[in-house]
Amino acid sequence: MDITLFSFGFKHGHPEADMVWDVRFLPNPYWVPELRLHTGLEAEVASYVLANEAGERFLALLEPLLLFVVDEHAARDRESLTLAIGCTGGKHRSVALVEHLRLLLAAKGYSPEAHHRDIDKE
Repeated sequence: MDITLFSFGFKHGHPEADMVWDVRFLPNPYWVPELRLHTGLEAEVASYVLANEAGERFLALLEPLLLFVVDEHAARDRESLTLAIGCTGGKHRSVALVEHLRLLLAAKGYSPEAHHRDIDKE
């Protein structure tokens, strides 16, 4: 099964996907001057987004749900599954989460592709 993880910014419109998750509730690096110009591909930004009470609790709930959904779709011979994760601008939070989930799925034997549509937009 082809799995695509797609980060985006809601302010740039949302993409077509099988599932869309809104992560605008997570801490926003945009408001931290030393992180603003960086992206969720960088460890410091990803840590700011995910290594806190909200991020850790969200991952604890999301990871088993995601694995269940992916396994069930695979068991039914779905050809593809696209998951879109959005934050405000598509540069920090959604990117960090997509990369985290990409690694999680890869560790479980899947080969997800990650696309960051709005990472270079202002």
